[in-house]
Amino acid sequence: MKFRPARLAALALAAALSLTVTGCSLEETASGDTVKLVVGYQSKTINTVTAGTLLKAKGFLEQRLNDLTAKGGPKYQVEWQDYDTGAPITAQMVAEKIDIGSMGDYPLLINGSRTQANERSRTELVSITGYNPKGALNMVVVAPDSPARTINDLAGQKVSASVGSAGHGTLVQALTRAGIDPKTGVEVLNQQPQVGASALESGQVAGLSQFVAWPGLLVFQNKAKLLYDGAELNVPTFHGVVARRDYAKNHPEVLDAFLRAQLDATDFIHTEPLEAARLVAENSGLAQEVVYLYNGPGGTSFDTTLKPSLLAAFKDDVQYLKSIGDFAELDIDAFVERAPLQKAFADAGRDYAAEVANSANPAPVKGNDPVSGKPAENPALAGEIWFAGQNVTQPVSDPTALLRAIKQARAQGKTIRAAYIPDSELGTRWFADKALWVRDGERYLPFTTVAAAQRYLTAHPSAATVAYDQAVNEVRS
Repeated sequence: MKFRPARLAALALAAALSLTVTGCSLEETASGDTVKLVVGYQSKTINTVTAGTLLKAKGFLEQRLNDLTAKGGPKYQVEWQDYDTGAPITAQMVAEKIDIGSMGDYPLLINGSRTQANERSRTELVSITGYNPKGALNMVVVAPDSPARTINDLAGQKVSASVGSAGHGTLVQALTRAGIDPKTGVEVLNQQPQVGASALESGQVAGLSQFVAWPGLLVFQNKAKLLYDGAELNVPTFHGVVARRDYAKNHPEVLDAFLRAQLDATDFIHTEPLEAARLVAENSGLAQEVVYLYNGPGGTSFDTTLKPSLLAAFKDDVQYLKSIGDFAELDIDAFVERAPLQKAFADAGRDYAAEVANSANPAPVKGNDPVSGKPAENPALAGEIWFAGQNVTQPVSDPTALLRAIKQARAQGKTIRAAYIPDSELGTRWFADKALWVRDGERYLPFTTVAAAQRYLTAHPSAATVAYDQAVNEVRS
């Protein structure tokens, strides 16, 4: 098969980053003493909702800015701009037309590299929106009837990815670890997520590598199955917030209000996860069940702090810039600015150092399992069942208990809207009915991918695979 040179991918990315933006140039003041803030976000990238979709829907930022006005400050005008990926947000920041934006870790590298040439466009990383300590926010999916079982099976084929995105970065790492040259071993088609999803459905590509929520959405819609869980890399992945330094210097109170509002949104997603999922679904067009997969307890760790583990992984990812094109070196230490977030924590009466040091998911599944009678307290085992017509979920203590609860609910005629359970090897929160189940004695274990299930079967020869419905029917009540 003839592959396109890697240079084409780099040129395509460069074109996206230098696109011509329509509309007039935005000034820092809209008129008179009204200060304008332009926020770039990605409504369907639901790992950024605390700095985007949810933040906008709840009006936390506008409330914080109105408080400043009420105390004698100027009026503030917020403009929200929605994009599919981080590349156009970076292009707008280079053009000084977006003041604050959010995107994934690999796009953040490109953002820092592209904006640093001009002091007015130069950006700084000021907070995290959410992260996964193992990398499960990015995944590779294939068609439901694909014979592919591991990432190696994509060798010599076409794979869709948004070049420069977090999903593309995971693909590059996964292929490299599998011994496949990501430049020549597959043909990467640089496509927006929606285009890539259509290409996968029509058979134009063998696989799709994307960031949240696309893999979960396509699997939920029965348009794809999971081939590669990014958690196999065991490298933290995250999304974060960047601000133009020049804007932050001129309007520090605005950046402070934004970060305080992000804390408001983060607290809301922790205390009202189902309501947060409803708002994000309504404002993104995504199914609420898919939003809750990632935004619910045990999913993404929504934590604004700039943790050393995340920044260490970020530094290791700098080599990715060189692999996809001609990007200027980026000094991560100089790119990261902790002071604004530390101030926001102090103003809120919170201990920044303590939250930086806490690596546990701040919103684990919790509660008592009414079927097993055990507490749902182990994040590696606990899951949830969401029954139709209810605005609360039922916790389950472990995968086998989940199957028992499903069996009982079916016998009672209850309709199950969604059920969530962590992968038994990697801990990735996943749809219970989309997982691959293994029976080992009296225990039932869910896995996100064929490869993960096979690793368990190889180590436990007496275990056997079992279909989800079969597992539900045969589990002992």
